[in-house]
Amino acid sequence: MSLPKRLKRQEGRYGLVDGIPFDLPVASKDSPALMAAYSIDYEKARKLMPGREVHPFRIWNKAVLLITVIDYRVTTIGKYVEFSIGIGCTQGRKPAPPLLPLIFMKSFGTGQYVFDLPVSSEVSVKGGKGIWGMPKHQANLNFLIGEKTVSSQYDLDGRFAMKIEVQRSKKENFPVNMSGANYCAFRGMLMKSYVYFKGKAGFCLFKKGSAKLTIGDHPRLKPLKDLDISENPLFSGFFPKTDGVLDDHFENWFLDSAELPTQIPEGLESVVHLTQSQEWLEPPKPLD
Repeated sequence: MSLPKRLKRQEGRYGLVDGIPFDLPVASKDSPALMAAYSIDYEKARKLMPGREVHPFRIWNKAVLLITVIDYRVTTIGKYVEFSIGIGCTQGRKPAPPLLPLIFMKSFGTGQYVFDLPVSSEVSVKGGKGIWGMPKHQANLNFLIGEKTVSSQYDLDGRFAMKIEVQRSKKENFPVNMSGANYCAFRGMLMKSYVYFKGKAGFCLFKKGSAKLTIGDHPRLKPLKDLDISENPLFSGFFPKTDGVLDDHFENWFLDSAELPTQIPEGLESVVHLTQSQEWLEPPKPLD
């Protein structure tokens, strides 16, 4: 894994933030993950972006919906599942040209705007939201690995929210070693954090039926239903095992608007009462 030298110098040291102890660098090991990407309407995706700093990543005339679910098995704060729903994006004064941000990722600030991020445990919410500004909240999640498919379901408030199912490839040995950027809106600010990960995966590109995305009736995900999500994925993949590092360096900017906002955004009041519990909610109810 290609880590910045600053993170390598942290090895063997510790941090204590908001009462949460961390082995440094903040890392995960031996964690299975699935991914799927779908094309969506560019203009509709643009309307979900906060402020003026981030813009949907463009593939021809489409934007990209990214679903990434990681079954974190070895971390400082225990085991938990993280179900990331994001929109591929770039950062800058204006939208980037199509496709180039895949090659020049640093130049264009290529990453994802995290629309929703349910997790299994309360301590994950406390750390992820309170420190990095990620839109984490506790939900009913699972991560099921079968011989032919791997899937994850997300329920909230007793209602079905989303399910992603990915077909496994015959070979799952393609090496991946890369970094990424997450953009999140919290406390009236745009928060940018960095992740580094590696693993071996099986991938499918533009293959019909290689992944199936189902969105439920929970109002939290209603905006996604208006994005004209493609039936078949752009790509899908499964990592039997990944190792990752979340950088403790992050950046933030004020989210500006043409008029003074009248609605106070979610802030620290949503995390100050949270505990370090590693307990999970009940698993989601199986779909009929």
